[in-house]
Amino acid sequence: MELSTKSIGRISTGIEELDLKLGGGYPEGKSILITGGTGTGKSIFGIHFLYKACKNEKKCVLIATEESPEDILEQSEILGLGLSPYYKHGQLIIEKAFQSRSEKVQTSKFGFTPEGLEIDLPSLSDFVPPDTEVVVIDNIGVFTLRLSIQDFRDQFDALNYVLSSREGCTAMFIMDETAFKMSRKLAEYSVTGSLRLSVNENPYTGNTERYLIIPKMRKTELKLESLRFEITQKGIRLF
Repeated sequence: MELSTKSIGRISTGIEELDLKLGGGYPEGKSILITGGTGTGKSIFGIHFLYKACKNEKKCVLIATEESPEDILEQSEILGLGLSPYYKHGQLIIEKAFQSRSEKVQTSKFGFTPEGLEIDLPSLSDFVPPDTEVVVIDNIGVFTLRLSIQDFRDQFDALNYVLSSREGCTAMFIMDETAFKMSRKLAEYSVTGSLRLSVNENPYTGNTERYLIIPKMRKTELKLESLRFEITQKGIRLF
């Protein structure tokens, strides 16, 4: 339990039940980390966040390291959280970090070489215009594959500092569980809040279910508890 929820501004998570848990939403102008394994719904939490921010007329940027803009937009439409109108009108910018660098990639008969995927984390801020109010980076875990643990910590801290120094900019970092563990969970130390997602078997019902815990959320009063949620045709439903 930390400081009163009244001591800091809030920005909606895009999920009503989660907003209630957090006293109104994520701390505004700060950074949030979402971690979890495959199929836990990490990207959907990001889509919820972007959709609500766009509806509230905020300027948003999504830096996608694994999916194309078309796939992301299609998924948002399926969930009833359509981002396409905001993307078409320029309120939402979707940047595929590696795609913009592909012309510089050396190729061979086997395709891309590892050297073509090198990028410093702080340089991701180049994709974020100065007037951006919400930025989501999905998946930042790909950068751990070529960095030592110390280099990742230094670069992640630098990126977090650059984004947080921009007045009114709230950042969400999405990171896969494998990379999170490989980097010794260091990213969690740098951010204001973190959400960990998992898929576990319910010992009472035998059903496989999705769960969320919030181990850290500065200036927010909350209990350390495991919350069950579902991914429905209308997005995330938190119990």
